[in-house]
Amino acid sequence: MNPCFAYSALLCLLLALSVVAVHDEAKFDCYPEHGNETLCRDRGCTWEQSANKGVPWCYYPEGFGGYKMVGQPVSTSYGQEITLKRRTSPSVYGGDIETLKLVIEWQSDKRLRFKFYDPQSPRYEVPIKMPNATKKAESTDYEVRVAQADPFALQITRKSTRTVIWDSSVGSFIFSDQFLQISTKTPSKYVYGFGEQEHSSFRHDMSWRTWPLFTRDQFPFDGGNAYGHHAFHVGMEEDGNAHGIFLLNSNAMEIALQPLPAITYRTIGGILDFYVFLGPSPESVIEQYTEAIGRTFMPPYWSLGFMLSRWGYNSLKRVQDVVESMRKYDIPQDVQFGDIDYMVRQLDFTYNKDNFTKLPEWVRSVKKDGLRYIIILDPAIGANETAPYRPYDLGNQMDIWVKDMYNKTLFGKVWPTYEDVNVNGSLSWDKQTELYRQWAAFPDFFHPRIKDYWGILVKEFHAIIEFDGLWIDMNEPANFVTGTVYGCPNSKYDYPPYKPKSVYGAVLADKTLCMSGRHSTGLHYDLHSLYGMQQSIITQKVNRETLIGKRSMVFSRSTFAGTGAYAGHWLGDNVARWDQLHASIIGMLEFNMFGIPYIGADICGFFDNPSPELCQRWTQLGAFYPFSRNHNGFGNKAQDPASFGAEFATAARDVLRTRYTLLPYLYTLFYQSRKTGATVVRSLLAEFTSDKNTWVIDRQFMWGGGLLISPVLDQGKVDVKAYVPDARWYDFKTGEEVPKESRKKTVTWDAPIDHIPVHVRGGHVIPTQEPANNTMFSRKNNMGIIVALDENNEARGELFWDDGESVDTYEKGDYLLVKFLCKKNALNITAVTKGYNTKLVWGKVLVYGIYGNRLDAATVNGNDVTNTKTTFSQKYQMMNISGLSLGITDSHLVTWKTHSVTASAPSIASFAVIATLLTMMIAVFAI
Repeated sequence: MNPCFAYSALLCLLLALSVVAVHDEAKFDCYPEHGNETLCRDRGCTWEQSANKGVPWCYYPEGFGGYKMVGQPVSTSYGQEITLKRRTSPSVYGGDIETLKLVIEWQSDKRLRFKFYDPQSPRYEVPIKMPNATKKAESTDYEVRVAQADPFALQITRKSTRTVIWDSSVGSFIFSDQFLQISTKTPSKYVYGFGEQEHSSFRHDMSWRTWPLFTRDQFPFDGGNAYGHHAFHVGMEEDGNAHGIFLLNSNAMEIALQPLPAITYRTIGGILDFYVFLGPSPESVIEQYTEAIGRTFMPPYWSLGFMLSRWGYNSLKRVQDVVESMRKYDIPQDVQFGDIDYMVRQLDFTYNKDNFTKLPEWVRSVKKDGLRYIIILDPAIGANETAPYRPYDLGNQMDIWVKDMYNKTLFGKVWPTYEDVNVNGSLSWDKQTELYRQWAAFPDFFHPRIKDYWGILVKEFHAIIEFDGLWIDMNEPANFVTGTVYGCPNSKYDYPPYKPKSVYGAVLADKTLCMSGRHSTGLHYDLHSLYGMQQSIITQKVNRETLIGKRSMVFSRSTFAGTGAYAGHWLGDNVARWDQLHASIIGMLEFNMFGIPYIGADICGFFDNPSPELCQRWTQLGAFYPFSRNHNGFGNKAQDPASFGAEFATAARDVLRTRYTLLPYLYTLFYQSRKTGATVVRSLLAEFTSDKNTWVIDRQFMWGGGLLISPVLDQGKVDVKAYVPDARWYDFKTGEEVPKESRKKTVTWDAPIDHIPVHVRGGHVIPTQEPANNTMFSRKNNMGIIVALDENNEARGELFWDDGESVDTYEKGDYLLVKFLCKKNALNITAVTKGYNTKLVWGKVLVYGIYGNRLDAATVNGNDVTNTKTTFSQKYQMMNISGLSLGITDSHLVTWKTHSVTASAPSIASFAVIATLLTMMIAVFAI
């Protein structure tokens, strides 16, 4: 019987519509380039307008396109192989690959790889050394199955919880020559990562946001792509488990997020090579990811000090004045930077002998006082000098330039200017570029002889200016003209059938090189987003050879997955604006996820002029950036800490001295990151995953697991609303414990203009050191220990210590590792690795959270120090043992005993309770 006979015609129509209706959140964009209805239907897609913001009006109908499985999966020694054939459907962008192979590798119990590729014609694959499986992992926490054979869909499930973490049964799977797309449902809306862009929140907004990935000379803003390319994210599952997914692909791409929730990957080249990391904690996901891409380099100790920089000092005299002002106010400073104004007309490997007379002598002279000097280098080499210019002449001799598609040197324009010209700054940027900028050649950092070329120049220049590190900028690579000085050819690479959102200009080459440009290992189309990372690798190697036996310091603007093993990064050309403080925290959290923990933002902003209040609050926050540098742009007012006067300078000195006090702890966090992949700057989510309140917190952050930083981020505020995770917490300055009733709540902490709330977490031991005006002197001072007790009166921690600058001390065992364990009123300090000898001593021990109203006894290595070296604060429940001289390479035992009130000495409160009970008894008898 036809069911319509039982219903009215209207109901039958509604029934029919309900079968084909697609909920808005489940609509996958079939025309991301924003076509009209006619174009949409011509593509074979469904057009339906929606009143809801962001919903695509053109979306894939069910069963559109994709591939179907041929035969059955074939077992291999490392997993499975599956053959796929393209289903009959309209070609969206042309060049569709008819047959695909899917290789699935069970690499370990927590790591899975699956790769779609063309078995008939090799395509570009990113040449980063990643783990490959030779045999199938015997026991895994994931299950991989074919969810659908036609159209093909892959499903990956966490065995232990049955949570599906990858499900490609949505959207449309497309694999063509220059357009690859795959979609997956995610187990929750808690998605973190993807970069580099500026995000307004750490947790991604899944309401129809599309994020571009393509390295670009673009100052950060919400929605645009910046300098790095990181197709990695961490996804939280509703039960608190976490997983990570990484797409190893370097072509221009975009990531589309929608509220289903689902993620769509679109890229215009290469293959689809995915790695899945099962965690299950957020931290273990990062550890597994960095194990695959490479763990962070160990920074030299001095690079954790405070740094000053400016584009526009314009003379050595102004640099010297700034450094002297810092010394006048005793503000810690370890590094002074030299931006492009130290050069001759912005030409690499030159210095201006008029305005920077005796720069080499000055750099040598300040080293004895512990100040380091870092210079900037850009990849673009000027090509129009009339006199011999060694960087360009040597490049021609060695033939190491990026070439155009006709195999001629590719010329663009960047910073170098012509000889004997006066730049008219009132002209438009494009006009200045046309009139004043030289042609510039770009070193091919993939060339087999590039290390020789770059190494010769770096070593020769170091013989003139003894720099301690290199700041490599503009290496996306940036270009002030589109593609080349003569434009780009009409090639399929420069004008692909699909242009991702990552390009806002007319062509992919906007602000960079032609995609048809040639490197020794391939086309710029494929290698573009890898250029900066490759320069980092070469520069790090060259620096190590130049600074024989010493760790070099490399900061790179452009990054890719794995850059953290070679270089640090800063968050680019930010603006002196209040919202940028919050944005910098999010950026720090993300780059720690990306395996680049040596990260920071330009303190006080690069563009514009900060108010004293903004700069002071930013200095407080920046004191807790791993890379702590004040830097601003050309033409702006001075914003170094001494430039705002004595009151500001005093406040800056105090917060930076707090940083220097904590440097042994920060250095140890980098050791842990090098060893295990642990993050240095950490989200509250990572440490308190079981508390779902922390999953959206991004205005506070942690150093490791032991310190909570809660900065003021808003103008005019003298307090901060802070979330208190479920643990014992102590004020870093005073040792006062945060009331227990505040836990798992948002509280208000006082934060006057000269204060940033910092709290120590119970259960942690924090190594410290008396600060000085730079690390050369602070490293000679006495060490200290802060013991913050947890609910069980216990705490743990460690100290990593070496000479601070020799190469590979961790790998060689040339270091000291001290373990701290506090249990039952006894602190054991144990030197477990003694590969480095030092005469440093523990000068004091602070213990927070001792239960009791008085201290009965305290001993150090069996010696009573109760009355000679120890004070006890009943108000703060804190013990301070000072005046010690305990060698840090030796083991020690510190014990204490406290006294509690007994019944023989009732308190006033006890008398009050007794009086109340007597009153109640009298009242009862009266009745």
